[in-house]
Amino acid sequence: MIERLKAIIRKAPDNYIVNLVISFLVNAFYRYTDKRKLLYGRNDRSNEILNTNNPLISVYLPTYNRCKILRDRAIPTVLSQTHKNFELVICDDGSTDDTEAVVKSFNDPRIKYIKISRDKYRYPNKSFYHWFSGSVTASNAALDKCNGAWSARIDDDCTWTNDHLEKLLDLAQKDDYEFVSSHLLVDLPGNKNITTHKDDIRNPTGIGSNLTWFYRGYLNEFKYSIHSWRKLYDRPNDADFRYRIYKSGVRIGYLNEVTASISPRPGDSGVGSEAYLADTEKYEDFYGSKS
Repeated sequence: MIERLKAIIRKAPDNYIVNLVISFLVNAFYRYTDKRKLLYGRNDRSNEILNTNNPLISVYLPTYNRCKILRDRAIPTVLSQTHKNFELVICDDGSTDDTEAVVKSFNDPRIKYIKISRDKYRYPNKSFYHWFSGSVTASNAALDKCNGAWSARIDDDCTWTNDHLEKLLDLAQKDDYEFVSSHLLVDLPGNKNITTHKDDIRNPTGIGSNLTWFYRGYLNEFKYSIHSWRKLYDRPNDADFRYRIYKSGVRIGYLNEVTASISPRPGDSGVGSEAYLADTEKYEDFYGSKS
């Protein structure tokens, strides 16, 4: 019966009623469980380690078939952080390139590499769905392996200032925030734009780009939703996630400084949704039909 239902859902990915019903059920589930997870996390006695002078920070990084940019951007920028007590959890989402070899070439014991399979169906193979939910499965798998008192998100095409972790940790500890973020610099050819998100009327949460997210380890229990693409609003998984964080009552802070930047991947002219929608065939071929 369950498999039959799954087959029906797959055949109607853009069916308004199907998506409306699934979104309602998924959102109701998260509304209930997120608040319980937050309450449980706050009551955990092990939270004393949050305010130590040198807590372990778990940096998690989902990636797929981008070994060169991973080698040139994300891994070096994490290893150059002034806060040295971290683990870098890299989740390889079934890559077929040299990702594993590249990761292991750094030979740093703080790097944890895991690889997951892409064999199971996740969502329809359309470019904008990949933008909405592509990193969900790998991000959640990485979060399950994080052991730090604090967690930070980075993507393979992102770079940080070398004091990114240090500054966000200082802000979070000083003002007792559970979740903090900062400005992101979007570096495009001939145009550099600082995105703050904090004062954006379309984003009332006060949370910046996911590439600047820094939060208490017990919030790792808040997982990304693979069904975010079905929604009528906040369809990207990070937008869905930040709204859930906000609605759950997490204490949120913001650093009014640029501590992260992103620029186009090789072969792209834009970043984020602009890149995915500029060449839909490219990204649908890149991710493959099983996504």
